[in-house]
This record gives sequence, C-alpha cells and structure tokens, in this order.
Amino acid sequence: MLSCAPGRRREGIESMVLARFLTVVLVSAAALPLLLFSCAAEAAGGEVGVSYGRVANDLPPDQGSVVDLLRRNGITMVRIYDADPDVLKSLANTGIKVMVMLPNENLAQAARDPPYALRWVQSKVKAYYPATRIDGVAVGNEVFHARPELNPDLVPAMTNVQAALAQLNLADAIKVSTPIALDALVESSAWPPSSGRFKDEVQPVMKHMLDFLQTTRSYLSVNLFPCLTYMYQPDMNRDFALGNSNAPSQRDDVTGLVYHSLLDAQLDATYFAMEKLGFPQLRVRHTEHGCASGGGLKPGHGGRRLGDGDGGAAPSVANAQAYINNLMDRVASGRTGTPHRPDADMDVYIFALFNENQKGDGPDDIEAHYGLFYPNMQKVYEFQFPGSAAAASWCVANAAVGDARLQAALDWACGHGADCSAIQPGAACFEPNTKLAHASYAFNSYYQRNGRASGACDFAGAAYVVNQAPSGTCSATAASWCVANTAVGDARLQAALDWACGNGADCSAIQPGATCFQPDTKAAHASYAFNSYYQRKGRASGTCDFAGAASVVYNEPAGACDATSSWCVANAGVGDARLQAALDWACGHGANCGAIQPGGACFDPNTKAAHASHAFNSYYQRNRRASGTCDFAGAGSVVYQAPKIGNCVLPSRV
Repeated sequence: MLSCAPGRRREGIESMVLARFLTVVLVSAAALPLLLFSCAAEAAGGEVGVSYGRVANDLPPDQGSVVDLLRRNGITMVRIYDADPDVLKSLANTGIKVMVMLPNENLAQAARDPPYALRWVQSKVKAYYPATRIDGVAVGNEVFHARPELNPDLVPAMTNVQAALAQLNLADAIKVSTPIALDALVESSAWPPSSGRFKDEVQPVMKHMLDFLQTTRSYLSVNLFPCLTYMYQPDMNRDFALGNSNAPSQRDDVTGLVYHSLLDAQLDATYFAMEKLGFPQLRVRHTEHGCASGGGLKPGHGGRRLGDGDGGAAPSVANAQAYINNLMDRVASGRTGTPHRPDADMDVYIFALFNENQKGDGPDDIEAHYGLFYPNMQKVYEFQFPGSAAAASWCVANAAVGDARLQAALDWACGHGADCSAIQPGAACFEPNTKLAHASYAFNSYYQRNGRASGACDFAGAAYVVNQAPSGTCSATAASWCVANTAVGDARLQAALDWACGNGADCSAIQPGATCFQPDTKAAHASYAFNSYYQRKGRASGTCDFAGAASVVYNEPAGACDATSSWCVANAGVGDARLQAALDWACGHGANCGAIQPGGACFDPNTKAAHASHAFNSYYQRNRRASGTCDFAGAGSVVYQAPKIGNCVLPSRV
C-alpha cells in the first residue's frame, strides 16, 4: 500500500477508491455442475502470508523473535519492502517463502544498467537462496501511483532483474512482478466489474508488463483495500464491503454475474481490465490486502475519523477483524474464485504484520493501524492463519443442494480416496442413516486425507468448510465413546455390565484395586465395560445399546478412566534414513503431518526422531491403535506412558 521508506507519506490515498457500489436483494448464484467432481482435488486454492513493513521505531529489535512469531502463527509467506540482510538471514532454514523488493529509488538504475541489476540480484537474492526460501522479487511498489515519472523504466527494470535471475539459474524458482494499486483502473469503470479497464496513461506500460508476466509465467501483483473503499463511501452496505456471509448481492447487468462482496467486484474489474489488453488467463497475487483497525482518514475526503458517530465506515477493530477473518476463512476453505474467474487461486499477503508508528501523519492516522500485531507482539484482534496447527477444520455436507447431488458427490468421494467403510450398514457411523450424515462423513474423510488442502472440500457446492467441530457428527477416524445411561437404574446397569464383561469386554481394570476401580459406582463401572465392548467391536452400529442402558457420545466423557491409552514412537536406533522413509510413508498414508511443517506447533525439536514420532503416532491413532499400525518395518514401537517431545505432547487418540 505504501512506500516503506521511513518518513515517506503516501499522498492521494483517496485515488484508490472505486466507484460507488449500490446494494440490492440477495440472490443465489447458479449451481455448479456435478462434472466438477472429477477435478475437486485440483480446485483453486491459495495461501495467506503477511507484508512485513518496518516504518516504525518501536518494533521488536530481535529478528529471531519475529520469526518465532511467524512460526507460532503458521505464517508461511512474508513480503518485505527491501532485501534487508538481517531479515533474510533470520528467515533462513524456516521454510517460510519470502518476496523481496527492489525499491523505487533503485528502479531507474536497474532499468538502464543490466550489470547493476545482476549485482543487485547476486547480493540481495543469490547470497541468501536457497537457505532463505526467496520465491519472488517485487520491482518497485505502486510505481504508477507513487513515482509515475518512472513508468517508462518499469518493464526494462523487470526485464533486467529477470535476466539476472536467469543468468544465475534462479528464474524458474523466483518470479518477478511489480505491485500496482487499484487506482491503475479507471474509477468510472468500477461498476459494473465487466467494464473494468486500465487508465489510458498506463495502458501502454501495462500491456508490455502483462506480456512480460505471461512470458515469464509470473503473476500480476495488486494491492487491494476494500475496507478503504468502504471508509470513503460510508453509505455502502457494510456486509457487502466486509465480505460477510449475509451480504446482499449485486448483479452485473452486462454479464449477468452476481456479486456478494466488494472484493470479488474489485478482482473481477482487474481481470476484465487484463482481458481488454489481451491477457485472459494471467494470475493475480494480492501483495497487500489490509483493513485498518483504528485511526482516521484525512479530513475533507468523505471519510470519518474513529469515534465520529456510531461505527459505520469508520476504521474499527470490529470491521478489521470481520474482514481479515472472512478473507482467511475464504482462502482456507478453497473458495478463492470469483464470479468471472471461478477457478482463480488467491495468494494473499495481509497488510501488515505490525502497527507501524511512523506511517502517515501521526498516531491517529489510519496508516499506523493496519497491523495484525502490536509492536509488543500481542494480537490487535483474534485471527487464525490457515497454516496454523491450531486451525482445525472439517468438511460438512450442504443440505441445500438436495439428496440427489449429495448422493452423487458422496459416490465420487468414496471412489476417490475417502474411507467410507464406517458408513456401511452395521458399521460405526451408519446411523443416522441419512444422505446428509453419510455425505458429511465421506466429504470430511476425503478432505482430511488430502491434508485439508484448499479445494478439497467443495464437491461442486455440495460441501463447505467449518472451523468448529460439527456437533453430533459421527467420525470413525475420530473418537467416540459408549457411556452408561443412569436413568435405567442400578439393577439394569448391573445386568448389562455383567453381560458386557462376559461377552468380550475387558473388565480387569474395574476390579478392586485396579486402575479404574474408582469411582466405585455402577454408572462408572458400567460405562467402562460398555465402552470396552464397544471399542473392541470396532464401534460398530448396535454395539452400544445394552437394551437401552447405554448410548454413544462424541465428546470424551468427563472423568472417564482409560486404562488402555498407548502411543507410537520412533525407534531412533534404526537411523535417520529409515526414519525418513517411514515418516514419508506415514504422511502419505493418512497421518496428519501439518504440525511438523516449518512454523507448525511440533516442528521443534527439528529432528528426524521427533518428526517421525509425531507422524507415526498420528497414523497409529487414526487407525484406532490397531495391531500392526505401529511397526513401520521396525522404525516404530508402542509405549504405554505419554511421551513428551520438546513442547509437543503426542495425543493418545485422534
């Protein structure tokens, strides 16, 4: 959004604002055909990172602590506004992808002096790659807006940087682009989106730039600020501006496309503008995408300072939190396409990592309030990056599409990797026997087995992602328990308990003096016996009834005794090579290995034994601790006391 030279203030921010958007009654978009099932795993996706600006005098001085912050929050991409050596060194060996920048002030020299461009790439990129995972070079920032006198130099500079990367054999791994502000589009063409076009004065440069980007298989970088548009147009519908699920819709009468968010309208205006120059397939990357949590706009431009009224379009924590979380959820769920480009991906850098106190005209300026974190590294508001190990999610069926579409999608999922054995007649999750319940089970199995990848929970609109565990949903890959129904009375509980213990339940742990004898009540002992029988029967349908004396629950019963917990851990004695081979196999066959990726909750300690233990145990627990699921050709073994590896505690069940 801004040049990051200290003390530099961006003028004319109001020129970013698109034309006024009217709101109309919400209508539903047309359903996608079921033909899309065959490519569900290849659907659009994206990734969420941060723009790390440093125009401040109170940021954490230790770059290591910043890297720890990134990793704790599962942030996998970072854009910086220079190629600072300390920052690049601190990001080495983290796996975090980094976009560096050749600043505007160096652009003219890079355009006119190819050897200079080569030296810059050698010292700012090659010197740190591949230890630091640099994957992009931004040549300048918002040149059309901030430094229009450099427009003729822009594509030559990009070309020379690209040539330098090619000379150093880096051109395939590292892409060259340049971020543009949305005001490169003609404001009057903002609605309808199909009329989007670039301004006459930038079109010649844009055409050459887009040709360069297409030839080099790069992407157009755009800085997007729908919240800012909303602040300048306080009569705009808030839900439409923030991307809330209850937003009214707006129709493009030229194309018939229906829009439910300002972001989609702005993106499609950009796509249509590129098409008018002959580039209908070029990708867009969001190099800045922010929503201020405080401060105010400069007087005289139609905006309101925080506190001037009841909220409305004023910058606020509530609006920022709603917008950023909607954006993160959208990327995490794979719903990254737009009405005009339904297959588009969405790689986003949130602007910005920190509030920066030297931006704008002082502490009350909106420019100082875009951060996700305060300089003390506390969150400004709650959010959760899709890459966070804590960001659990589930795929559930959308009842609105009807049973026929659910059945077709269910059949596709079961035929393409979902484990549907538990929803067969008599199996653990056959009940409730409804299309909705069975489809949710199959969709979630497919989604989890594909690593919760973007696009793996769509099924042509028959499913969607939720970030809280669905209540009452059976999962044979998650835990369920059989508990006693105290309402039937002690006599019936005792009779059912005796039957269970005599027909396969292991009741040794509830004998006097044994592990689970206390509490010595009929309900506690019956719950233990019933659950032992139920688990030993593979949680099959009908194995937790006992003539009405028991029922299945999907949240672990409080105070329940489990004498049978076990874990699968790596055998370090087999050596790193065998551990790595077994680890790779486990991660590829159902183990959830997200937490041991760089930045994940269990990445440290970064050793083969620690990572293998996590993967082996995940596989073992997901397979219900079945015999033979903790062997890995001798690389794993079962233990009966909870292991702790660094700060990561291995779970005793999924």
